[in-house]
Amino acid sequence: MGEQLPARAQVVIVGGGIIGTSTAYSLARRGWTDVVLLERNTLTSGTTWHAAGLITQARGTWGTREVVQRSLDIFRDLESDTGFSTGFVQTGTMNIATSPERLEELRHQASVMRGNGIDTELLNVDQTIDRHPLLNPEGVLGSLYFPRDGRGSATDTTMSLARGATARGVRIVEGVTVTDVTTAHGRVTGVETTSGTIEAEYVVNATGMWGREFGAAAGVEVPLQALAHFYVVTEAIPDLPRNLPTIKSGDEHAYVKDEAGALMVGFFEPGSYPWASVRIPPNTGFIQLPEDWDHLGPFYEKMVERMPVLADAGIRLHFSGPESFTPDGMYHLGEAPALRNYFVAAGFNSVGFLSGPGSGSVLADLIVEGRSSVDLPEADLARVQRHETNRRFLEARVVESLDMAYEVHWPFQQRATARNLRLSPLYAATQQAGAVFGELAGWERANWYAPDGVARHYEYSFERPNWFEYSANEHRAIREAVGMIDTSSFGKLLVQGRDAVQVLSRVSVNNVDTPIGTITYTQWLNDEGGIEADVTVTRVAETEFLVLSGPATVNRDLAHLRRHILDEEFCTVADVSGTMAMLAVMGPKSRELLQPLTDADLSNAAFPFGASREIDLGFGFVRATRVTYVGELGWELLIPSEMGHHIWQTLGAAGEPHGLRPVGYHAMNSLRIEKGYRSWGHDVSSGDDPIQAGLSFTVKWDKPGGFIGREALEKIRAVGVDRRLVQFVLDDPESLLFHDEPIFRDGVLVGRVASAMYGHTLGGATALGWVTAPEVVARGWFEEGAYTVEVAGRRVPARASLRPLYDPKSERPKS
Repeated sequence: MGEQLPARAQVVIVGGGIIGTSTAYSLARRGWTDVVLLERNTLTSGTTWHAAGLITQARGTWGTREVVQRSLDIFRDLESDTGFSTGFVQTGTMNIATSPERLEELRHQASVMRGNGIDTELLNVDQTIDRHPLLNPEGVLGSLYFPRDGRGSATDTTMSLARGATARGVRIVEGVTVTDVTTAHGRVTGVETTSGTIEAEYVVNATGMWGREFGAAAGVEVPLQALAHFYVVTEAIPDLPRNLPTIKSGDEHAYVKDEAGALMVGFFEPGSYPWASVRIPPNTGFIQLPEDWDHLGPFYEKMVERMPVLADAGIRLHFSGPESFTPDGMYHLGEAPALRNYFVAAGFNSVGFLSGPGSGSVLADLIVEGRSSVDLPEADLARVQRHETNRRFLEARVVESLDMAYEVHWPFQQRATARNLRLSPLYAATQQAGAVFGELAGWERANWYAPDGVARHYEYSFERPNWFEYSANEHRAIREAVGMIDTSSFGKLLVQGRDAVQVLSRVSVNNVDTPIGTITYTQWLNDEGGIEADVTVTRVAETEFLVLSGPATVNRDLAHLRRHILDEEFCTVADVSGTMAMLAVMGPKSRELLQPLTDADLSNAAFPFGASREIDLGFGFVRATRVTYVGELGWELLIPSEMGHHIWQTLGAAGEPHGLRPVGYHAMNSLRIEKGYRSWGHDVSSGDDPIQAGLSFTVKWDKPGGFIGREALEKIRAVGVDRRLVQFVLDDPESLLFHDEPIFRDGVLVGRVASAMYGHTLGGATALGWVTAPEVVARGWFEEGAYTVEVAGRRVPARASLRPLYDPKSERPKS
């Protein structure tokens, strides 16, 4: 008879790999020991057992680099805590460049990494070969060296974490399968297993590549797909040096590390393929896939050229095993949006070992404290779109995630697979106008417009891209004349019912109990005062509101609002995004364009800023809202889908005398950053409060009934802040910014760029960036001092401002 399970536990963790055991360990370190970890086979038997063991800090976002920093702290201290070796050794990593484009990427990467406090060193060819003499220097242009990177044993680390957890009281039970997750009233209540039922307050899905199927059983969408993943281990090589730096050669899609007198060569090669996309075998462990030398051989031969010692080395192991990858190449970490206390840590895109200890630590933060100092909106489960769990979509898109893993990561790079899923009612019209489309949340969106005779494609670059001047013209059209942006992809939530105003008032910091026909800009906070949503709320009737959200955040905002409707309240929320087209008609001549096309009075007196009304336009009717996201006079037009093409044609026919241009999202982004308008998930998220973010003007402190997070926010206001979101423009008009570049004040690292675009009106790269002071300081401190931003190794002087550098008094939108 197997081990008897407890009747209840505070936390049940499902999955006994590096992620599950690290979560158990971190919970136990925080004093939460009423924890049960269930593994249906044996620990590490999923994908952990075959992990290559690399620990590399070069991750793609600020938050994921912070996760690896936490992992490194645990790797360094774990053996001394548990007495069980992890095999951790600090060897360093060298990312080598064999093309000018790769070398430029490494220069940018070096600066970005320093912003996280990660030690890096750009090496020339001789320095590279000195550190790794087995490399063939032919074609090598240099490398980026990470001296504090390392490697370890995935199996030993997992066992060490398990020992550390059980020593503190956690129960780990192998050979037990969880068959179901029980829920009630939108919250988990426990699990059912092959050995009985356990009541639980929290459930953690750490089931690795089974995460999609296990999540679906509880109604939680976890898009991931297992792909064939390969590495080769040679026979012992005589006189091989020990603990050489790990080599990562992106241009050759491979990494190499020494291992017990041999070499391991692993691949992130293009052209991999899905495995078991219909259903992963449920009760198998230690899965190996068939060898595929026909596929792998050409990539291995390239690495033989790069490291000639491989040519005479026999092959001891040609390993192929499944690894789970996600549609956007980012893992899933956090609470399910529509099921309270159900947490997911899965889909690690073959970086689970190096991310595992840190991810378990972050998950423990979220469970114990309700928040973490590592803010990861990019890993939030609420970003998931329904179509992303479709098997055929996953097969196409997730392969591309692996294909791109070791490619140059270009600014503004677009995905190529599984496109044309969600089309705006204006798609055909924008396509005819010359749109070059990007994709967000499945939506095809016009990012820029190519003039007649110009090829409609991206030419990627770290310098000014091929669309730079065309987007600049679109930018100037809105600043100087009028432009129209197809914003149909934006989320639209219809909130109705007797208690709709009560619900919205409770979650909103601003006053939404306004007259019918009024739009309100507001944030929704968590209990700690962090920003959970950044939306507009339009009152269209006494008990009816329309909430406008971003395309990638609408599911999150929908779940947040539903979560805060009390059982006794009469209020419904429906996602009506696809029922309406939406056009932003913006610019100083927007009134001149629109007025002859409607009988409504669009004068400033009759239709003031913040008003929202149904008006006639052309041969139809639209909801026109006087608002802006670009800092100019303008209206957002909500249009019945079937009328979208007519309204576009009507505006286009009347627009030539006014200088009307179709405008894409690249220009919209440059316009909004010049004006200092925030974007949730880029500039602000749940770890930032409105005071830090410069959004306290939206907060109505004394409104009746208050709002969620008010008590925490009042404490922050009373104490003051040591961190603020600041606007910057570079002095050098040629330099470009993208995101995460480090910010220095008087030569001291104080922050990072959150989002950036070229400010065509301001005449330089413009950014919103977070700046941290050594203590709580007066507001003026953040604008004082000599600021520089590091761009690809160069520190470029920048001007800082807490007020918008463009139209600081916001006179233009209200003209």
